[in-house]
Amino acid sequence: MNGNMIFSIVYMVALFAIFYFLFIRPQKKKEKQLEDLRSSLKVGQMVVTISGMLATVAKVEDECVILEVGPNRTKMPFKKWAIASVEEKKQD
Repeated sequence: MNGNMIFSIVYMVALFAIFYFLFIRPQKKKEKQLEDLRSSLKVGQMVVTISGMLATVAKVEDECVILEVGPNRTKMPFKKWAIASVEEKKQD
């Protein structure tokens, strides 16, 4: 093997390592946090769906959550993957 081939291999490995630490690892960490958030949903929590709708958790099932929305407390089923975040309750 000559020097150029070794340099090319080292360059490719370094490039992959940079992509891994800058893009892949943070994305996997974020996905893990979202999965933990969705698996720890509790009745009464205020959540935001991926479409931006604010709702209260009425029931938690295996793959779905039942959310209450609006003044009439309309109940609607949503898949757990559709929950984007949990809102913190404000202290009055």
